[in-house]
Amino acid sequence: MAGMTEIDLADPGRLTVPGADRAWAVLISADRYEAERLVQHDTLELTGLETDRRPSPGDPVAVVVDGEPAYLVALGRVESGVGVERDPDDPDPDEDVTPLVVAYTRRLLDEPLPVDGLVFHDSLTPLTADRWRALADRLGPPPPRRTWLVSLDLPIEAASPAEAVRIFWSYVRELGPRELPAYVSPSGDELAMQAYVLGAEANQDPEEDD
Repeated sequence: MAGMTEIDLADPGRLTVPGADRAWAVLISADRYEAERLVQHDTLELTGLETDRRPSPGDPVAVVVDGEPAYLVALGRVESGVGVERDPDDPDPDEDVTPLVVAYTRRLLDEPLPVDGLVFHDSLTPLTADRWRALADRLGPPPPRRTWLVSLDLPIEAASPAEAVRIFWSYVRELGPRELPAYVSPSGDELAMQAYVLGAEANQDPEEDD
């Protein structure tokens, strides 16, 4: 990431961040980012972080996707890894390593923000208090929540309704959000229904593809 101001990792100090002594940025791969977009997780669990410095519980964390440019995709706070179910999407699971567990406080998975001024020598780097605040301020207030209708329709051949339901869930478990289109619309406006695959809007009209 040429042209970026390098952060001095030798002495990050104890930063004046409300509610914590230090702030951090963690770098995830594009593949992990895609996995996080597919299924809603309360936490981000990571192992294989090649750094001697480890955040403490309560430390704020900015989650950044590697790339040119890099993108901010979430904010969170460090939790203890004890008793947390291991994430199958973790690219480097290791039973002998204590994972870094980040509880999401704000997600930008669908509208990531480009960031500059960050240089990662490892997958984890400390942030100054001013840098953390600058990233958090860019998000603004969280968008209002509303009710959505989400459906998944599959034609199933079966001898009974109960068998059809079992086959349906087998398909859902086997194919999942990477292959099955889910249909979503605002509650009360079903005509605005859109199909989503891989966490993004997907055209399901073959005539429009011709």
